[in-house]
Amino acid sequence: MSILIIEAFYGGSHKQLVDLLQEELEDSVLHTLPAKKWHWKARTSALYFSQNIPTSERYRILFASSVLNLTELAALRPDLGKLKKILYFHENQLVYPVKKCQERDFQYGYNQILSCLVADVVVFNSVFNMESFLTSIGKFMKLIPDHRPKDLESIIRPKCQVIYFPIRFPDVSRFMPKHKAAHLRKILSLTENNGTAPSTALPFQQELRGSENLLKSFDSKSGPCDAARQESLGCSERQESSLKTFNSSDDSSTHCGEHKQNQCGILAEADDQQRPLHIVWPHRWEHDKDPESFFKILMHLKDLGLNFHVSVLGETFTDVPDIFSESRKALGSSVLHWGYLPSKDDYFQVLCMADVVISTARHEFFGVAMLEAVYCGCYPLCPKDLVYPEIFPAEYLYSTPEQLSKRLQNFCKRPDITRKHLYKCVHLSVCFSRNTFLVSETTNTIVSFPDEQGSVLQMFVRYYDISKIFFAFWKAGGKHL
Repeated sequence: MSILIIEAFYGGSHKQLVDLLQEELEDSVLHTLPAKKWHWKARTSALYFSQNIPTSERYRILFASSVLNLTELAALRPDLGKLKKILYFHENQLVYPVKKCQERDFQYGYNQILSCLVADVVVFNSVFNMESFLTSIGKFMKLIPDHRPKDLESIIRPKCQVIYFPIRFPDVSRFMPKHKAAHLRKILSLTENNGTAPSTALPFQQELRGSENLLKSFDSKSGPCDAARQESLGCSERQESSLKTFNSSDDSSTHCGEHKQNQCGILAEADDQQRPLHIVWPHRWEHDKDPESFFKILMHLKDLGLNFHVSVLGETFTDVPDIFSESRKALGSSVLHWGYLPSKDDYFQVLCMADVVISTARHEFFGVAMLEAVYCGCYPLCPKDLVYPEIFPAEYLYSTPEQLSKRLQNFCKRPDITRKHLYKCVHLSVCFSRNTFLVSETTNTIVSFPDEQGSVLQMFVRYYDISKIFFAFWKAGGKHL
């Protein structure tokens, strides 16, 4: 148990990350608190963990998300304060949109700044997350009436780096329609014609291989950027096919999922290019994801007499905006699925059935759900803001709600456009000095999503040896890798 992993908000992407780390790092132990009452966890979790984490001389590294007040924990538990401390930012509170600004909210951002000062290494899940945090410190500290601390950005920045969030992609081949498989083969063919080294098989044709194969590949080259030149296909365009019946509840108040079996049967039998456009919105049911803008656009599509289907997924917490129940009634028969799906298979099946995935977020530092949908073949439409320009090519970005509405109007009239489209997966040409990776269970290759400026989200597909990262952190003593 040389690696101590602490997660004060054990849910969503926070849970996804620490579960993966604990699984991959054999010599680790995980301590968590439930994903409820976020504000209280940010205020009080350090004291709880100080009393409940057993003392051990074996601990060498402490990994925690920025929900935890690391400064308080280090002070309450000097034995933990001596460890190499890695702080991971899923989001930062300096630019988080709040519905109502209250003086008490200052504490959340202030705690994160203090935690950075105590940490040896500060890791962000995107460049946008890192830069928005660091460049906001000065303005944020001006909220203090007097005797303000100085030069905090210059103190914290040398500790900081980006490691993109690791996503474990399951094998979704059993959910994919035939036309989608054809698109994947076409991408492979195009890749071969360009003289690159594609994967030897489609993701759903490959057998699961041990991580030692990929690690061997990494060891035989100078670094991750060289390994990344074994390009793969990862994301193509999609379409719906035969849909399996979900064993989910029809009670939308529990958000366990509502499925329209009769409509699904119709979809399965309809001609591929004639079926109504299927739109999916797979985000948390909270105000920062701006569901109001999304549903306003859908209602405009209905007013125009355009035909479409929609699946609204995502987790819910204590307070659910009223717009969800109102929109469920207003959308009526257009709804294919409504609510959170606890089963990952059910969740990915819906994503595989969808044509277009939408984000209307006013706050996004990475966007796991969008990438999962793209992996399942959805055409992404994202704001030209936040983290999205860092990840997606320009053609998948929109600047205004009006632009998004016009794109969807066009797709509703011609859903075949999205189903024939080949998502841009091109050869990795830019090497990052940072380790960036996503994880897949099905392939041994690498997919890259560059934008026009060449910034790249490398997907280290299959198992990247995460333990090497922690070893490097430990060895570097808080310096950049």
